[in-house]
Amino acid sequence: MTTTCLVTGGAGFIGCAISGLLAEQFDRVVAVDSLHPQIHPSDERPAALDERVEFVKGDVRDADMWDRLLQDVKPTHVVHLAAETGTGQSLTEATRHATANVVGTTEMLDAFVRHNALPEKIVLTSSRAVYGEGKWVDGDGNETYPGQRSAAMLERGEWDFPGLTATPFVSSQVKPTPTSVYGSTKLAQEHILTSWCLAMNVTPVLYRLQNVYGPGQSLINPYTGIVSFFAQTAKRGETIPVYEDGQIIRDFVFIDDVADAIVKGVLHSGANQHAYDIGSGEGTSILRLAELIAEHYGAPAPEINGKFRNGDVRHASCEIDAAKEALGWEPKVMVDEGVVRLCQWIDQEVGR
Repeated sequence: MTTTCLVTGGAGFIGCAISGLLAEQFDRVVAVDSLHPQIHPSDERPAALDERVEFVKGDVRDADMWDRLLQDVKPTHVVHLAAETGTGQSLTEATRHATANVVGTTEMLDAFVRHNALPEKIVLTSSRAVYGEGKWVDGDGNETYPGQRSAAMLERGEWDFPGLTATPFVSSQVKPTPTSVYGSTKLAQEHILTSWCLAMNVTPVLYRLQNVYGPGQSLINPYTGIVSFFAQTAKRGETIPVYEDGQIIRDFVFIDDVADAIVKGVLHSGANQHAYDIGSGEGTSILRLAELIAEHYGAPAPEINGKFRNGDVRHASCEIDAAKEALGWEPKVMVDEGVVRLCQWIDQEVGR
């Protein structure tokens, strides 16, 4: 039997990173991508996409595109990466995010039914944004979900919830409470895909990715990629601006580790009731990230400016034990090394 892996959003950051790994494992790999100009500097196939991968320019929201594609492509496996990913942007462009992330997913599923082309497995890359602020605990250890930080709270400079401490995300223990339209659409994707797959005897595999960074990420998208933004700022010798009080926490996970985890799921994972939390397993403050990058470039010390973005969560990190055990996976690149590798790549790319 011929094995075919279809990757939506396959010309993006993660799609390019997994392309070579998938090409080694499947008879045929097909990448579909709209090459949105917010992400892609040109309308051409990215050089980073493995040459063995077939590329189709198309929008997942387009039913006609699916009809044309599935006349020729009968996927045994699908990696569904295609999504609009701007957390802050989704608050002002909600329809764009909802149609790409939700309707794009349902158009894909409808097309599989229309063409009697049900795959064996669909892997979805969801996001840590589905958790929102997640679960916090008080001084007595009581659990609570404080919800979204209000605009009034942020304007007063009240960054944390008084008397509460954040806990790492764990998909089997922390209920999703998204604080952005983007996070809400990714949670909807999870529900839609899982219910459809289980009804159609297709294996669903869900991932919730933390902040993915590394060589190959878009250097022109202003709505994602704080690591590359900081690096480009410091490379110019400018002061990195740090929001709130600098103690926003994120789990920065290197692209190679993410690619390894996804491909292991494509090849080996059964249906997972609880999404795999994929991160480095370490929380890093935005200030520390900025200091690492500034030091690398010899730039001025970062400046905490007290600004904020509505919809941003205060603490986002995760526990990765379940993913490590189920996938036989381990992150290998921690943030200190990963930042250097990203900066070295940016040095090569900028000015070309």
